[in-house]
Amino acid sequence: MTVTKAAKTLALWGKTPYSGCMNANIPTPLLDRVVEPRDCREFTTEELKQLAAELRAETIGAVSRTGGHLGAGLGVVELTVALHHVFNTPKDKLIWDVGHQAYPHKILTGRRDRIGTIRQGGGLSGFCKREESEYDPFGAGHSSTSISAGLGMAVARDLKKEDFDVVAVIGDGAMSAGMAFEAMNNAGALGTRLIVILNDNDMSIAPPTGAMSAYLSRLISSHSYRTVRHVAKTVANKMPGPLARAARNAEKYMRGMAMGGTMFEELGFYYVGPVDGHNLDQLLPVLKNVRDEKQSGPVLVHVVTQKGYGYGPAESSDDKYHGVAKFDVATGAQVKGKSNPSYTSVFAKALIAEAAADDKIIGITAAMPSGTGIDKFAEQFPDRTFDVGIAEQHAVTFAAGLATEGYKPFCAIYSTFLQRAYDQLVHDVAIQKLPVRFAIDRAGLVGADGATHAGSFDIAYLTTLPHMVLMAAADAPELMNMVATCAAYEDGPSAVRFPRGDALNAEALPTRGTPMEIGKGRIVRQGSDVAILSFGARLGEALKAAEQLQAQGISVTVADARFAKPLDEALIQKLLREHALVLTLEEGAAGGFGAHVLSYSANAGLLDTAHPKLRVLTLPDDFQHHDTPDKMYDEAGLNAAQIVEKITELFAAQKKASAA
Repeated sequence: MTVTKAAKTLALWGKTPYSGCMNANIPTPLLDRVVEPRDCREFTTEELKQLAAELRAETIGAVSRTGGHLGAGLGVVELTVALHHVFNTPKDKLIWDVGHQAYPHKILTGRRDRIGTIRQGGGLSGFCKREESEYDPFGAGHSSTSISAGLGMAVARDLKKEDFDVVAVIGDGAMSAGMAFEAMNNAGALGTRLIVILNDNDMSIAPPTGAMSAYLSRLISSHSYRTVRHVAKTVANKMPGPLARAARNAEKYMRGMAMGGTMFEELGFYYVGPVDGHNLDQLLPVLKNVRDEKQSGPVLVHVVTQKGYGYGPAESSDDKYHGVAKFDVATGAQVKGKSNPSYTSVFAKALIAEAAADDKIIGITAAMPSGTGIDKFAEQFPDRTFDVGIAEQHAVTFAAGLATEGYKPFCAIYSTFLQRAYDQLVHDVAIQKLPVRFAIDRAGLVGADGATHAGSFDIAYLTTLPHMVLMAAADAPELMNMVATCAAYEDGPSAVRFPRGDALNAEALPTRGTPMEIGKGRIVRQGSDVAILSFGARLGEALKAAEQLQAQGISVTVADARFAKPLDEALIQKLLREHALVLTLEEGAAGGFGAHVLSYSANAGLLDTAHPKLRVLTLPDDFQHHDTPDKMYDEAGLNAAQIVEKITELFAAQKKASAA
């Protein structure tokens, strides 16, 4: 009977931690013998192959129980084993770009007993984290940082006259970001010893690997080849000018044609590859050659892998199981949560409706089509959809160029990733007052992805910009209307922020949104004692708090600001005039909506300094660790229970002060 890959994986999985095999034909586990990487450094190649199989099974089993990022990790299992076998980590520094692929790395580096806690409250981070392990020399959650960080470590090593290797692993997708090329250009110019592993799992940078390319990779990474090449260059340099140039160009471009490395060579890197990233017989000798040949300059090893490798459901999935919920190992079927529409899907519906009525509307994403809903837009309007890759800076200025020609670009970018394009927001959009529209997904706290992905700062960094219009959706119909508002607004840049997760009131969605009056909020519940002025998706919690306070005899008005810029000044005046206490509420850091309300109120002479009546509730001045969103908002003090507690305390103090 044929045994499927999934069944083989299940047989390998056994129990947690790895304690044996369910199939008598499978060799005794080696993973139990590896507490830290040094434990596998004496393994034979065949033992390392077995270790890789067990590590893959362990990774699949762990993520099936917790959910998380799977496909990227499965694609680098052999590479992870090879790197920790060849290099002397943690003395040698191993840096994983982004960290989505680092689950196997965590299992091999003393964290196997905690891998079942990954992305859970109080458990392991889903990314590399310096405070978590000495094997994580650099933490990351955004892409394209590993070469820059690695170069910094390598230069520090040289300044201290120490001796260790620095290895930066970067994916082909992350290579599309300008920062990666800036780092490579600097590394090549400095001539610092640095090893970069290009993990190519998607782009067709080079022809398929095979026996010949593997042989050539081993050859060109060896000392003998480097010596011969050095001699050839020396001879060429002694030739007369035209002949020397011809000889050098012939050597360089013949090698580039054969191996695909000309671009990296031009940046000052010694190129090795492509190498089959799932074949330890190829990987190990190449990495050992690179390690042992203490060249003075940087080296790039081009490794070709397959995302999701070794697990059938992941290999056959369109996204290679990039991010998954809990799933059944045997079938790959994911545990489905509630089927309520997400804010992302509501945004996609709204944008499609606007684009159907206006052929000037363009959808732009920076390598996150499904995460932002632009994939749905692309199904309807493929010619008006642009995925620019991991290049948020380019996305914003590209959109600005479109806007100069009368188009209506919507940049759909996560709040945390839009931070990477702030200079372009300022100089290329706001200064020129160009009507670029920003759909800011994942605003606020995001749960399991933690601090690196939290959308905490966009309110603060956008409201400081002249000409910017900033909205936040309290529920699904409001998001529809705000997208329509952005589409209709032509006097400058505009943005709408919305959270991750299920959309409130999604059952009441219109076919198409209705544009709002710029800078006008609304009162959704009328009271008399206290007012809550909410900006964004905390409105639901504000209404819950109002109900609970009503039971205590405190009458609460709840208002939806809708706009952080421009402010609804008339609404602010009304709330301050008619209530003993006013609280602003936002899922953003200090310096955002509440700060602008305070600034306006003070300058307008609306505040009584003897009896302050305006308070601000924001996210705490800290980077919150990953947990469930609800627990994170509890910790931040922005759920109904904490709002009630705060208002009860402040209202009592206000009454006491007034009586005195």
